[in-house]
Amino acid sequence: MKRERGSTIHRVLDILDTVAAAPKPISATEINEELNLPKATAHRLCTELEARGYLLKKINGKHYVPGNRLHDVAVGVLANSRFRATRQAILTALSESVGETCNIAYPDGLYMAYSDRVETDAPLRLQFPIGIRVPLHCTASGKLYLSTLPESRRKLIISKLKLEARTKNTIIDPEKLLNEVNEIEKSQVSIDNEEMYDDIIAIAVPITDKQGRFYSSLAIQAPISRVSPEDKDRYLPILFDAAQDLSLLAED
Repeated sequence: MKRERGSTIHRVLDILDTVAAAPKPISATEINEELNLPKATAHRLCTELEARGYLLKKINGKHYVPGNRLHDVAVGVLANSRFRATRQAILTALSESVGETCNIAYPDGLYMAYSDRVETDAPLRLQFPIGIRVPLHCTASGKLYLSTLPESRRKLIISKLKLEARTKNTIIDPEKLLNEVNEIEKSQVSIDNEEMYDDIIAIAVPITDKQGRFYSSLAIQAPISRVSPEDKDRYLPILFDAAQDLSLLAED
């Protein structure tokens, strides 16, 4: 059903809402059809939103996806939303259950950014401040995010990444990284096996929105002396349960 016309600010907000909710890149013409806007208005507002970074035009020059500024707004809202206390409670319970540091990370361009984190009380741990960005190619959360992208976009982003070797285990071959990401897509589980830091492992699972789309990762992070890749099956049930609890917050 087409929506009624409104003021300019309403039209802008409706355009942003439509692009953010679209399951695939959407053209100005499709936005116009969805919102019942004058054709010239839809194209003009999309162009202005693109210029300001709220929308990003795909390579074909016709379809839009959320831009970096819209993403920054979304991350800011999530990080400071009324659900923050609830997220922290879920993370704290998870951290106490597994005895390790747990975190939530969101895509931020070609990086992942930590928005929520609960540190273990164990003396041996890796500490990250909230907001720090980490690479996609050598982190559990980053590889998990890559696995949620359409195949063509996945390949394009991997081809553009600076595959810097952080450790001896860092995957720096694009084809090998793509193969691992493809496997992660099947299992919905991503592991950083000492790929970013020596002696540190991370296990990540997805948090999805009410439409089942990935919007963040939930991970545990620990020294390899306490957790190994072979231990993942021991942690996955509770990780997936906590991720489900976090996903339910997006439905309210």
